[in-house]
Amino acid sequence: MRLSHSLRGRLLWFLLAAITIAAVAQASIAYRTALRDADQIFDYHMQQMALSLRSSAPLSNMEARAGVEADTGNDDLLVQVWTPDGVQVFRTVSRARLPQRAVLGFSNVEANGTTYRIFSVQTSTQTVQVAQDMAVRRNMAGNLALRTVGPIALMLPILMLVVWWVVSGSLEPVARVRSQVAARQADDLSPVSEAGLPDEVLPLVQELNLLFGRVKTAFEAQQNFVADAAHELRTPLAALKLQALSLERAESEQAREVAVGRLSAGIERATRMVEQLLVLARQQASAAGGAREQQVDLAEVARRAVGDMVAAAQAKKVDLGVYHADPALVKGQGDALAILARNLVDNAIKYTPGGGRVDLEVRAGVDGATLRVEDSGPGIPAEERERVFDRFYRIAGSEASGSGLGLAIIRAIAERHGATLTLGQSERLGGLSATVKFPAP
Repeated sequence: MRLSHSLRGRLLWFLLAAITIAAVAQASIAYRTALRDADQIFDYHMQQMALSLRSSAPLSNMEARAGVEADTGNDDLLVQVWTPDGVQVFRTVSRARLPQRAVLGFSNVEANGTTYRIFSVQTSTQTVQVAQDMAVRRNMAGNLALRTVGPIALMLPILMLVVWWVVSGSLEPVARVRSQVAARQADDLSPVSEAGLPDEVLPLVQELNLLFGRVKTAFEAQQNFVADAAHELRTPLAALKLQALSLERAESEQAREVAVGRLSAGIERATRMVEQLLVLARQQASAAGGAREQQVDLAEVARRAVGDMVAAAQAKKVDLGVYHADPALVKGQGDALAILARNLVDNAIKYTPGGGRVDLEVRAGVDGATLRVEDSGPGIPAEERERVFDRFYRIAGSEASGSGLGLAIIRAIAERHGATLTLGQSERLGGLSATVKFPAP
């Protein structure tokens, strides 16, 4: 498992880097603080030593030799004493050699490849100089910084084990979801359990469940299409076969023409049914796939539906037109709404007797837009108005040809757009009134 692709590995490395950076920062701060404190303490100590030597009697060369013998090997502090005429009367024994100059007060001098901190004080009889190698202070500050970081370094393995345990426990829900998905059958599209998931993982699982739901709806639409096609095309295909046999056995030209007409009508009905089945399947698949929506003008949709169906209305001598059209924008899919309007007009023309009338009406209101199609036909009995939405259902005794899918398609499209489809009686024309009510924007 490559760490660059492992969330657990990346978290551990990032935490290790953060701990290391924090430890280095803490060591740096501790070093600087300790060095500053050491400077203050040693400067004070040097100052007090110089002042105490200033008040003493002048040192002689014999005393210098005695002092040399007493201080042999001490390189922490160096002391030099001069007379006013520049003669050195005292110097601690040390391998270090400092220049014979004195700047009163504190100063830093580069000598012997290092830096010395020097404090000088002058009296009427002598000049006292106390010096210290700055490396002593740096070493002390470094040791203090190491003592500060040392416990963190010792605890780092234990800390990494604790972090590993916490990260592994936090990622357990992800592993559980992976196991659930891996153990599924190919046709199992049930939702993944969302119990106990952290807030960071929950949205991913929710979107995954939504995807499963859309795929399941698409599969069901496909299965319904195949089942409906197999069931409903059996009868038309059997009728076509019988009509083909009648054509083959026709003995006269007149009988042959009748058989050809029946065969053509049967083919047209089968074609119409297949087209409606495909339209219904596409609408169901689009609903499952969440197709992109846009602003659609219902008035324009109504006018296009009239233009598409005017030839069919003229052939049947039905007066087709737009009775009223307010500008009304709805959010949806233009192609689907066009199919909805065409099917409403097609049903109205199909069931309206010759010489009748079919009107489209678009109204815009504060509570949403309304598309209404009214006709002067026989209408639908109140007890049948809910059943006609079932696929392949046809009212008994109906003379108009059809597949019984038109209203099912219209309702599926309306539901996709959050609209309601209701059937009633037209008060103005006396026939059927089909009303599609869209929600307010």
